[in-house]
Amino acid sequence: MPKYSIEGNDFQHLRITLEPGERIYVDGGHLISKDSSVAMRTVMQGGFLSALKRTLTGSTFFVTELEGPGEAVLAGVFPGKVFEIDLNGNSVLAESHSFLAAEEGVNYDAKMVGIGAGILAGEGLFFARFSGRGKLFLHAYGGLVARELRPNERIQVEAGHLLAFDEGMRYSVSTVGGIRSMLFSHEGWFFVSLEGPGRAYLHTVTAQQLAYVIEPFLPRQGGGGIQINF
Repeated sequence: MPKYSIEGNDFQHLRITLEPGERIYVDGGHLISKDSSVAMRTVMQGGFLSALKRTLTGSTFFVTELEGPGEAVLAGVFPGKVFEIDLNGNSVLAESHSFLAAEEGVNYDAKMVGIGAGILAGEGLFFARFSGRGKLFLHAYGGLVARELRPNERIQVEAGHLLAFDEGMRYSVSTVGGIRSMLFSHEGWFFVSLEGPGRAYLHTVTAQQLAYVIEPFLPRQGGGGIQINF
């Protein structure tokens, strides 16, 4: 069985150790390094239909398969936390951009989640769907909030902070309040309500918030921003 180590503090990474013949697949663009003994192949995990549906989430058609022996290191593209979910026959719906890696027994697919929850969480009409048996590794922007909800227990999540939740949980979308709250609270316009039983995983920072903070420092055509010439 592959060995895993989540390392780092504010910008975590995942270290994977593979024995001969052990395989794991990873999302493209997240590989930092690998031993020369680790074989790397581009594969269509789950077959053509699953690969095609993944493109609807904004993810890639192909994934990268790594085969041991040796070590590989992965990381997300934003500062944040790496965390593990052991599916054990269950299924999880997640933002496609949060995916780092999964074991062979985990199927990577996509599922329509409805206009409300999908579009308002920034994922269009589809979330990535992970099912089967094995370990799944996701990446949260900023910090990670994990909640285990009891039957009929509900939480409201500001839509952009929704990262993943167990398939089968009930969900609905509502506004944060009246017009004044929507315009002046700076909390976003919509909540996704989740009802247990099940697990919910939340980002403490959204991609939109990060983009908003960084945008003023980006160089602009014809002036503005900070430009460095070499």
